[in-house]
Amino acid sequence: MRAERNRVGVIGGGLGGLASACVLAARGYAVTLFERSPWLGGKAAVLEEAGFRFDMGPTILTIPSVLRRIFSEAGRRLEDHLDLVRLDPQWRCFFTDGTALDLVEDVDAMTAALAAYAPGTGAAKGYRNFHALANRLHQISTRHFFWKSIGGIGDMIDWRAGFSTQLLGDVLNLRMGRSVAGTVRKFVPDARVAQMLDHFTQYVGSCPESSPAVLCGIAHMQTQEGVWYPRGGTRAVPEALARLGAELGVEYRTECGVKRVLTEPDGKRVRGVETDGGEVVELAAVVSNADSARTHRELLQDTAPRAAKRFESRRGYEPACSGVVLYLGLSRAYDHLLHHDFVFSRDPHEEFDSIYRRGEPAADPTCYLASTARTEPETAPPGGDALYVLVHTPYLRPHHDWKTMLPEYRRVILDKLKTTGQMPDIEDRIVYESALTPQDIHDRYRVLNGAIYGLASHGKWNGAFKPANRSPDVSGLYLAGGAAHPGPGMPMVLMSGWIAADALDADGLAPKGAPGAPRAATKKQFAGV
Repeated sequence: MRAERNRVGVIGGGLGGLASACVLAARGYAVTLFERSPWLGGKAAVLEEAGFRFDMGPTILTIPSVLRRIFSEAGRRLEDHLDLVRLDPQWRCFFTDGTALDLVEDVDAMTAALAAYAPGTGAAKGYRNFHALANRLHQISTRHFFWKSIGGIGDMIDWRAGFSTQLLGDVLNLRMGRSVAGTVRKFVPDARVAQMLDHFTQYVGSCPESSPAVLCGIAHMQTQEGVWYPRGGTRAVPEALARLGAELGVEYRTECGVKRVLTEPDGKRVRGVETDGGEVVELAAVVSNADSARTHRELLQDTAPRAAKRFESRRGYEPACSGVVLYLGLSRAYDHLLHHDFVFSRDPHEEFDSIYRRGEPAADPTCYLASTARTEPETAPPGGDALYVLVHTPYLRPHHDWKTMLPEYRRVILDKLKTTGQMPDIEDRIVYESALTPQDIHDRYRVLNGAIYGLASHGKWNGAFKPANRSPDVSGLYLAGGAAHPGPGMPMVLMSGWIAADALDADGLAPKGAPGAPRAATKKQFAGV
């Protein structure tokens, strides 16, 4: 047994875990991070084969101010650690009627573009009014939702401060009981433009028809801070965080999974972890970047069963959607693509009904594309492209066998790219190919039922809420990652790590002291595969 109750532990080296480790180390804590995989960064991994380089997981970076805040904890400038390229237009959208529409950052420019694209529909004025609402929702989230541990609406509001006029207005403006899809269509009747706006909720892997209207605030966040590409790919983000943590003295223990979170005999206080190898490491507090549901069902079930039971009784924990990813190395790039593209389905209601209600892959899916070589030519051989194709699918059901399902669904995806995506000869250009299925995602990242985005944001009243970052059941346990507040997506996961670390620091359960000697993260830990 290692008696190190002066240390804090982080379970999982995904983006949330790395963010927590960096913030805690910057604030003077001795930190050990445990990661079962040989690499750091979780789903933000990289695939390099045949001269092509693909980000395996997240590919869109928004709200860089979250990263900037994490680096500032250590007195560092984000710009000294990451080379960020601003992308505008942000997306190109392809529709089944053969038209294409670019989403641009500036609201005035986008309004003018919509007046020309959908004349007489009210889309231009509706878009401007929608963004005004998105702005209000973002401001409400900033006042009540972000940067603190939230588990429900009761945590958002400081009732001791009294019920002010502004508070009443904020509550009413949350538009609780209304969905994203319904709100979008109230402002924008044009079906194509509405379909584009629906897909802001795809950052959280949930159905716009079932997700609360407050998530429309994502549109303003993206417009306000832009869409960015880190040179080196989004993989450069965990690499930068891992280097920062190493400089601050974080101990990284890769290929070292955690079997159990250890508690005091009453199950009410964390005292350490037991690794997969049977080693007991005593710790003053623990941040779990593992999936919050799996943390309670697997890591706490033996040592704090009452806490695990309370967690289960608090709400339902539906996984968000999963996905199929095709990594296509192309001999020749397509000039009509932007860095980010959406190839939309014919009927979003039919698509969402299949994925989220019937639990089956959509017959006519929406495809998200990342065509990175136009921004960073080094991701492919000269003239080629490293094309990333993501299609959302249901989370794993017992009858899903993706070994047999993938070949047929690959054909569905490629047919969609040939037609709506205007790439009729794509198969002739493919010189390298790999794929990731929901089963692969489940096995590789140990997420709930292969869900890419943690827990679904379904429920028009409470769908925006995830488990709080500070456990209400086990003192000294904190949660980070896409299945904890404030939810999935790169900036929100990074924010969750900051919140978990800040809550731990505020609770004062661990002593501060000089961190251990700096340990450089190894090349193997950065490998990503």
